[in-house]
Amino acid sequence: MLTTLGLLLSFAVPVLGVYLSISCPGGKQCQRALLSGNDILLHCNSSGARWHYFLAHSWDQPPSKVSGFSNIEITPKGSLIIREPLPSQTGVYCCLNENGTQVVQYEIDFQDVATLHITHTGLGQQPLQNETLYPDGKELIFTRWEPWQDCNRCGGPGERKRLGYCYVGEPLEEPTPCWLYLKEVEVWSSRMRPELQVEACDTPCFDGEPLGVGYITFDDFQLKEESESVWLSCPLASIYRPVIWEADETPLTWQRQLSGRADDTFLDPSTGGRQLQVFQPAVYRCFVQQELMAQFNPRPGPEVLEAQEEESEAQPREAGGGRRRRAHPVLTGLKLALLAGAVLALAGLLLRCRRPSRGSRRDWVVLVK
Repeated sequence: MLTTLGLLLSFAVPVLGVYLSISCPGGKQCQRALLSGNDILLHCNSSGARWHYFLAHSWDQPPSKVSGFSNIEITPKGSLIIREPLPSQTGVYCCLNENGTQVVQYEIDFQDVATLHITHTGLGQQPLQNETLYPDGKELIFTRWEPWQDCNRCGGPGERKRLGYCYVGEPLEEPTPCWLYLKEVEVWSSRMRPELQVEACDTPCFDGEPLGVGYITFDDFQLKEESESVWLSCPLASIYRPVIWEADETPLTWQRQLSGRADDTFLDPSTGGRQLQVFQPAVYRCFVQQELMAQFNPRPGPEVLEAQEEESEAQPREAGGGRRRRAHPVLTGLKLALLAGAVLALAGLLLRCRRPSRGSRRDWVVLVK
């Protein structure tokens, strides 16, 4: 069961969407490699915008409207949200204004996150090596790396990660994301996949501007009897941002998992650690960009519940030898109403005020429906 404050905030969080924000600097045409399964937002500054697309496997077909995709939505300001994009949605996305003039065009390669190659520098693991696309050919398959993300923990040992995307380069030509380069050509290579590299880091803590959404406390997660495990999901996290989990205040690191020493938890590589599989009860907390986002408390076992019941039975009796009488239902209702009002006021205050942060804040794109 959620705590009262956690319950209130849990109603608020599902209406928030946090996406990787993609803008086109030139305002005309841009090309990007991204990961499938992770939400993005494509900017288009045009009210009444209309979006069309060409999929990579059907370049010779006329453009189609994005309304054909159930995971795509146009915002009131004209931008495009793509939730959990599929590798098959690789293609060209064009934004047209109300007059039918093209405002911006995005060529997006959604590389398959299920094939992600993950390595840790502290374990001596090596990224993928360059290869040629065809035997004796000049087309080179390589990884283009994004900048390192911020350290996921401050004031102590942490980790940071960076994403790498598959590109194909020809002599004297600008490299192109692999599946945009191939288009409808049927070529397969085990080298053609994205990468995730992790390394240790240590950074001091300093105050920053918080997101303004209080963390959530879940008080009732329970291991599933049939599988003896359960998946926990960190609100507002994604593979594009620093995230870290703690179990009973002990950090859960990628190095621990990739070295084979983590048999009680599993960080999901395809979400960058947004989801955590747990195999034993503990108090789990997750931090996004060094801010506490959620705490998961396990449901007490039968022996704990029995002890709590015995403690309740042993409460002091009132004068006259009888137990304390239960409050009148009307009084109970009034008290609950007052408590609810106080909690709502407290929640509003918390959402307006700064709260302790474990590090710096970064730019977020938060959409409220």
